Amino acid sequence: MCGIAGILNLDGAPAEASLLRGMIQVLRHRGPDDNGVYADAAVGLAHARLSIVDLSSGHQPMKNADGSLWITFNGEIFNHVELRETLARKGHVFATTSDTEVILHMYAEAGEDCVRHFNGQWAFAIWDARKRKLFLSRDRLGIRPLFYARTARTFVFGSEIKSLLMHPGVERRLDLVALSQIFTFWWCLPPRSIFQDVLALPPGHSLTVERGDIAVRRHWQIEFGIEPNGHADVGACAEQLRGLLLDATRLRLRADVPVAAHLSGGLDSAVVAAFTRKVNDTPLKTFSITFEDPELDESVFQNEAVRRLGTEHQAVHCSTEDIGREFPDVIWHTETPILRTAPAPLFRLSRLVREHGYKVVLTGEGSDEILGGYDIYKEAKIRRFWAAQPDSKLRPLLLRKLYPYMRDLQRQPDAYLKAFFRVRPQDLASPFFSHLPRWELTGKLQMFFSRDVRAALRSYDPCAELEQQLPKDYARWDPFCQAQYLEAAYLLPAYILSSQGDRVAMAHAVEGRSPFLDHRVVEFAAQLPPHLKMKVLDEKHLLKRCTTDLVPASVRRRPKQPYRAPGVSSFFRADGSGAREAYVEELLSPQRLQRDGVFDPVAVEKLVAKAKRGHTIGVKDDMAVVGILSTQLVLDRFIENFSGRAGHGAV
Repeated sequence: MCGIAGILNLDGAPAEASLLRGMIQVLRHRGPDDNGVYADAAVGLAHARLSIVDLSSGHQPMKNADGSLWITFNGEIFNHVELRETLARKGHVFATTSDTEVILHMYAEAGEDCVRHFNGQWAFAIWDARKRKLFLSRDRLGIRPLFYARTARTFVFGSEIKSLLMHPGVERRLDLVALSQIFTFWWCLPPRSIFQDVLALPPGHSLTVERGDIAVRRHWQIEFGIEPNGHADVGACAEQLRGLLLDATRLRLRADVPVAAHLSGGLDSAVVAAFTRKVNDTPLKTFSITFEDPELDESVFQNEAVRRLGTEHQAVHCSTEDIGREFPDVIWHTETPILRTAPAPLFRLSRLVREHGYKVVLTGEGSDEILGGYDIYKEAKIRRFWAAQPDSKLRPLLLRKLYPYMRDLQRQPDAYLKAFFRVRPQDLASPFFSHLPRWELTGKLQMFFSRDVRAALRSYDPCAELEQQLPKDYARWDPFCQAQYLEAAYLLPAYILSSQGDRVAMAHAVEGRSPFLDHRVVEFAAQLPPHLKMKVLDEKHLLKRCTTDLVPASVRRRPKQPYRAPGVSSFFRADGSGAREAYVEELLSPQRLQRDGVFDPVAVEKLVAKAKRGHTIGVKDDMAVVGILSTQLVLDRFIENFSGRAGHGAV
């Protein structure tokens, strides 16, 4: 895994090697092993390498034999061995054993459709010198990031936004529409980023720049085509899922360096570790996070999985003080406001993995989205069940049982639950029925925006824009599949795989790989009848069925526990010396908020005072504090005081 960057001067001016070096230097955390720059007339490519495959001869940017094609590549093509054999039979001659060279040859063979042959996770740029065309592509699920911007005379791209901001033509301005989206959905609708005119190439898309024209096209999309009550042989489906996951794990163990695994205490990571042990005879090193709060800590289940799987295990403890101390560095790497502190412990976990000498770690990401594991799926089923008898006194009790850890919800009367969970007929007709309570709750955080920001956004509706992006067949899908699509197509790439995935892992030059995100697994799961994914309220039913012999029963049978981290107390609890983090006091001070102009100083001051007094803060207030502070950090680190150095800022 690596960092990539590049320039195409649309006016034909020579690409500056010094500028390219600056753009790639700011990404050295992604690739500390090697770096390179290629500049030829108007085009320039740059690369920071994390050496995982073909350690000795995989230097980038890489060219083909005659120099007509050049590539800078971030990612892994897991089926490169098989593709190499196919291409060799067609007469292609290879100079290295790297998957990077396979991409070049496949592009020469199939053009832009080369990406349809890849099983992997990628973001790359190919310069086709003969056609004077720049070709960019991003993997199907959006595992690897890729951003771009067009200035008056230049097209620039990079793995991270900070690389683009090193270019003098890219302005640093907050996109208020994107901010409204984050304070509704938790993520920006692609192709927006939090910075105006800096765009994300959406998952499953490719882009070309030719003769000054930029064209973006889709090369893959999740499709749910099965009849909701379709019949399927459960045993056969379980066997097929197991076979696909086993092969996906085998491919993701391809590396010229040791591979470790996360072991959170949940089903997904335990399944991945078990499959790894099944296809690999070497000892497996696993890593996890522990917390002080027993409601958050999963170490009991982690230890049970370790004993069953026989792994060599290491855990990092994460305290509230740790989160408060490291939060600015986390935002430097996420490059966007976030509403939860959850990325911070994962940031520490990746550091632990790297300190133990590992560059590659297998994870369980994607299972909840594609195989029906999230509480939001259960919640939507219960809400529909309740809506069928809205005056029932028993049906809303299921919602209380679903969220035992949400104390505020447990205290509310049924009338409040009915209003909060949106079980009216008009709610049932919404294409976003499954997500309405979550988005409505998050959307209320915009009350903390300043008067000017609220005025600028008065006529904007994030949900209306999202509805315009939905697939044409979306309305015909089963409601369960609609909920899955919203999670897999949006939340997964824009938040889970980004702020909680690539960004915090690559901050320490650690590459994450998830067998559940093999496109063959995703496509198979999308065609399963919903009742095989969630049988009544039994989440990931088929996954549990096909792995009964692999993981401890206690892990397999335990209710789904969402990954959570300590909240706002991280910022207001003093450390052992009695000191609080100075950056929090500065960025949330009324004077600073007034100067920056995004949030209402009076409203924020009341919220902060409440948090400092240690009063019980609900989910909404917790998200508000984290969202406001992370936005202020984005303003400080990237707009007001950007220098290209991690941790730099005015505070």
